[in-house]
Amino acid sequence: QVQLVESGGGLVQPGGSLRLSCAASGRIIGINAMGWGRQAPGKQRELVAGITTGGSTNYADPVKGQLTISRDNAKNTVTLQMNSLKPEDTAVYYCNVGIINREYWGQGTQVTVSS
Repeated sequence: QVQLVESGGGLVQPGGSLRLSCAASGRIIGINAMGWGRQAPGKQRELVAGITTGGSTNYADPVKGQLTISRDNAKNTVTLQMNSLKPEDTAVYYCNVGIINREYWGQGTQVTVSS
């Protein structure tokens, strides 16, 4: 099995910052892209950031300039630096990893932006 352990979620005030981390372990030979998705209340899950093994990144338009994704291939970790957070960023954030021809999702970590 593949294990994705997420951390860093919590409550933050508007304008604040948060850093999410995810560590992949287990049966992860053949790991490819890693990324983050989120699901806000009443909305479908959306992909917000992704990064390839070579370091190429992609961001959803609403979060460009606000989020930065990075990874450590040796440690099989991926992080998401979130700045200038707004209440509309409130969501459950999920770690995502592609392994060979499958993709896996973590359990998610709650991010709440509220004053």
